[in-house]
Amino acid sequence: MALLAFILSAENDPRLTVHTIVRENIFAGYMVKDMIRLAKGEAMLEQLDKERPDQRQHVRAWQGGAATFRAVLAYENGDRATGDRLYSIAQSRFDEALKLGPNDGGVWAVIATVNGLFADRLPVDKRGAAWSTAYDAYRRIAPQLMATVDTLPSHFKGELLAGLVMSAQRTGHREEFTMSLDKMIQVTENTPYSRSARTWKENPETVAHSTLLCKSCHEPGRLEARKAALR
Repeated sequence: MALLAFILSAENDPRLTVHTIVRENIFAGYMVKDMIRLAKGEAMLEQLDKERPDQRQHVRAWQGGAATFRAVLAYENGDRATGDRLYSIAQSRFDEALKLGPNDGGVWAVIATVNGLFADRLPVDKRGAAWSTAYDAYRRIAPQLMATVDTLPSHFKGELLAGLVMSAQRTGHREEFTMSLDKMIQVTENTPYSRSARTWKENPETVAHSTLLCKSCHEPGRLEARKAALR
């Protein structure tokens, strides 16, 4: 463990944000169920918690995301008790993140993304609350970004608009859903996001059983490229 802590500490360049350091490994768990890399990301968070007390709100938010994912896997494996325990831990981590950084856009972005990704995979009795949390979180971060959404990189504007569309649809905000869907089609033209949004518009029967999120998510190698640039 001491050696692992030394290795992780050496990897955690102080010029890199918590988000940049852990995102790639955590999303490897989310997207392809790579539990080894997920565990590495969680270990990095433990180390960052010690090294960066001033950024603990970001550490807690990502810990909440990892715990949510593990809860989802437990639920899908039929282990309700473990799922409930892990989901309770996740909510505690998110609560602490918001207490430490109530107006921190990075915290709200993690909460929005995690709930948007996993709400539909939770037990039915938990989905409504998760989607409500996602809806509120996306609307916290949207005002800062929508004014210049056309200029954002494809991934960022696609994920933002996908989250706004999905959370509005899942929470019954029909007018917002329709407006955001049309905006997404327009702004993300010639990308996977626009194609998915058009499918939702043209084939409404697919909406309840599909997602618009993570159409270009977190390809491997971004962290190493960033480290190389800093070197």
